[in-house]
Amino acid sequence: MTAGLELANDAPTTASPRVVGDVVMTPSAAKLHDAQAIANPGQLAALDLTIFVSCYNEEAFIVGTLETIRDSLALVGRLSYEIIVIDDRSTDSSATLVESFISAHPEERILLRRNRVNRGLAQNYLDCAFIGKGKYYRLICGDNAEPQDTMIAVFSEVGQADMLIPYYVSAEGKSLFRRSLSNAYSLLLNFITRYRLHYYNGLAVHLRYNVMRWHPNTRGFGFQADIICMLLDEGFTYREVPVRTIERKKGDSKALTFKNMLSVTHTILDIVIRRISNRVYRPAPSGANR
Repeated sequence: MTAGLELANDAPTTASPRVVGDVVMTPSAAKLHDAQAIANPGQLAALDLTIFVSCYNEEAFIVGTLETIRDSLALVGRLSYEIIVIDDRSTDSSATLVESFISAHPEERILLRRNRVNRGLAQNYLDCAFIGKGKYYRLICGDNAEPQDTMIAVFSEVGQADMLIPYYVSAEGKSLFRRSLSNAYSLLLNFITRYRLHYYNGLAVHLRYNVMRWHPNTRGFGFQADIICMLLDEGFTYREVPVRTIERKKGDSKALTFKNMLSVTHTILDIVIRRISNRVYRPAPSGANR
């Protein structure tokens, strides 16, 4: 899958350290702080990758999702990782199945948090970033919609840029209307931001620190586009990865609910306001006319 990789907007494609300043400490302070971690935040981590698996009433697919993740990472081979499942107060046996999976695989780094109240995907995404220990961070939905070759294509590129942004060259089971709506959304965001991404709402890989530091204000399906645009505005590098997906195998799509459409509208407004703010308040480069 990576052989057909297309890079948009002449994007830089290597993850470059971002040293934010020089550090001087007393010996007492040095006992508590690491100078490299302060000067270059987010680069030091116990693991390469934290995977957040979202789970809400996914009893038919959650075990298959975990197995696909494990098999894909085993084939990639080079990444140390952990899997964090957040069950968002499912009313089926999803959490019990995850507990059984954990018991059957004590050698794996798998953690389950069972929410006492439903918190929503975006909030769980942010929570998991703080729980995790990996340098890089990725969401995978618990409905097993992402096939193994897609995971391998994405995992194989980890470390090649600050962001890996998947876009779908094949979306099995997704209606023409949904595909057209997604394309229109991407075109609108490209018009607003002047970037040229294929897709903004894929399951991107980020530096985990960046998700904590530049978290979105939106809740719902729009949060992924919000994070990507913030990080592009900050100058982080990215690489687009062509992949395929399989539309949900049960029930109706949740993407077109009123709440999620409101979230997407909120995201677009946030991006517009931020673009205006950057033009007004962000310092001009050294030597530039103000």
